[in-house]
Amino acid sequence: MFKFSSDTKAKLGNTIAYIANNVQNPSKTKVLKLLYIMEEKMVSKYGIPFLGLPFEVWELGPVQKDVFVAISNESGFFDDYVTIVYEKDNCILAARKPFDEDEFSQLELTMMQEVIAEYGDKTAKQLVDYLHSKNSLWYKVASEKGLLEAFREGLCSCSDIRIDFCELLPKAKKEAYQESLLIHETANEMKASANV
Repeated sequence: MFKFSSDTKAKLGNTIAYIANNVQNPSKTKVLKLLYIMEEKMVSKYGIPFLGLPFEVWELGPVQKDVFVAISNESGFFDDYVTIVYEKDNCILAARKPFDEDEFSQLELTMMQEVIAEYGDKTAKQLVDYLHSKNSLWYKVASEKGLLEAFREGLCSCSDIRIDFCELLPKAKKEAYQESLLIHETANEMKASANV
């Protein structure tokens, strides 16, 4: 399991609250897909990580496993930021407090606004379909690793194979992104260990 530092948890919790405050029907699937799109857009547009969290190739698209588990198990991990409401068969997230923009740079805030403007009105299914398109990173990895058939046949619904965001970048920017990601991950790890 990924260890979240208090800083990473605050940024992630506020991002989820931002999504919950700014889209209709913020279901668990929709929130997870928008988190992924935010990460992908930050990397593809600016060559830097947004949350810097690993996303895995699952049947319904890219998923940040630890966020999925925290929301699914009602672990209370995000209780300061969102509450879970069940409507019919849907798990809907509702923000508990106003969004705190102090956790974000202006660049990140702009990217978040752009993602919500472009994808926020989409349904969870439309987001899954978008992320399953043949030119997506999810499709590329699922195809290369033989997961498409397994998902179609119902043999599995998730994998531990990670999305490599470097695939979005030209060769000249890959090294800078990897270095930025390493710094981000190391800082998170050190802070998380200090919190224990």
